[in-house]
Amino acid sequence: MNIKMLVYILGKVLLIEGALMLLPVVCGAFYAEKQFFVYLVLAAVYMLAGFLISLKKPKNMTVFIKDGCVATALSWLVLSVCGCIPFMITKEIPSFTDAMFETASGFTTTGASILTNIESMSHTSLLWRSLTHWVGGMGVLVFLLAVVPMTGGSNMNLMRAESPGPTVGKIVPKVRSTAKMLYYIYLAMTLLEIILLFVCGMPLFDSICSAFGTAGTGGFGIKNDSFTSYAPHLQWIVAVFMLLFGANFNFYYYLVTRQGIKAIKMSETKVYLAVAAAATGIVCFSIYGQYGNIEESLRHSLFQVATCMTTTGFATTDFDLWPTLAKFVLVALMFIGACASSTGGGIKISRFQIMFKTIKREIESYIHPRTVKKIHLDGKTVDTDVERSVALYFFIYLIIFVASMLVVAFEGHDLVTVFTSVAATLNNIGPGLSLVGPTQNYSFFSDVSKWVLIFDMLAGRLELIPILVFLNPFTYKGIIKKAPKIQG
Repeated sequence: MNIKMLVYILGKVLLIEGALMLLPVVCGAFYAEKQFFVYLVLAAVYMLAGFLISLKKPKNMTVFIKDGCVATALSWLVLSVCGCIPFMITKEIPSFTDAMFETASGFTTTGASILTNIESMSHTSLLWRSLTHWVGGMGVLVFLLAVVPMTGGSNMNLMRAESPGPTVGKIVPKVRSTAKMLYYIYLAMTLLEIILLFVCGMPLFDSICSAFGTAGTGGFGIKNDSFTSYAPHLQWIVAVFMLLFGANFNFYYYLVTRQGIKAIKMSETKVYLAVAAAATGIVCFSIYGQYGNIEESLRHSLFQVATCMTTTGFATTDFDLWPTLAKFVLVALMFIGACASSTGGGIKISRFQIMFKTIKREIESYIHPRTVKKIHLDGKTVDTDVERSVALYFFIYLIIFVASMLVVAFEGHDLVTVFTSVAATLNNIGPGLSLVGPTQNYSFFSDVSKWVLIFDMLAGRLELIPILVFLNPFTYKGIIKKAPKIQG
């Protein structure tokens, strides 16, 4: 394992985190809040430490897939630990476990919160809390590749370890150019949402925080009722942008570069929109009698479908009070998730496509045993390695889900709470049902359960494998050598 390369990357990550903290500093200074000084000091400390750690660039910057997984997992842990410190120092979240839960929830774009009164927090901390969503949405290592020159074609292993979805490819020849292009699109869409929300009547601070939460499909709101108190037209805007950020970003690249035919051929986008439309229709039909107004029913349906499918976590109403059919559809969407190469969580549309095609092929092989048939997606043959990784993902996902439920269930909460709390964190959604519903929070869980859910958030955001590689002791075999015996 390339230890020097890992240290160098962690130094750059710390430097980036410190620089990002300057935004809350400006916000705190504008609102004349004393918390800004804490963020200023920490920003200086992080940037200095990161600068010193990464001052000497290693000669060997080769990144193998194992190194990519460890670098990714370590980077997200460093981000979360360092990111939670200002909450503790300002005493807005004094407990380390709670602060870590909130920050990990932010960077993993989960949106699960332990806060009982969000509106009591300072503007400084609210902005930092929302900014963690924006950073985590596209990924800090993708950002690192975009702004820091790193040699070696194996850098794709960093993107592969962090980017969501069964496959990661380059949409332009160089990895750094790919990362830049992704962030250009990401930034442009974020700015567009901020402008639209602000022009349509939302305060600027609210617009920025809401756009950060939408772009990262995170869902940290700055109001206790999430989006319930905002005007209907603002809810429509956010619902549309949630769906936009849940789409595969390659789709937008093809549109920007006038490759419309490639964009149209992306079957994942078609399935994604079809599932969203069908779910919205079913939910709207189910809740219409509860509202008696087609506009209100459709708006709440689309918003909640978008927030669950893209795993954003915002809410315009307490959908825990909806009929069973509507709640079932929303829970199902939590597992399906958004598209690969998006900022959304969940299992991903493309994985379900590949799995269903694999099942279909296996059934046909029983009917026609001598037929050799390959699986195709968007006109391209799906490699057997991808098929294997998808099947492995489902199996590991099931093991982690059941194990997490088993631990959390020891607290004695009802089955719906236990099931949806694990589903909401492992799929990076945030709100679930019952005690973790859209109007509730996660503060009542014990520290043990909170750490299990923190693990689920990190595992879900990193697509399971990187965090398991990081925790596997065989990953570090041979790094720590036995000390030589002292001759006496």
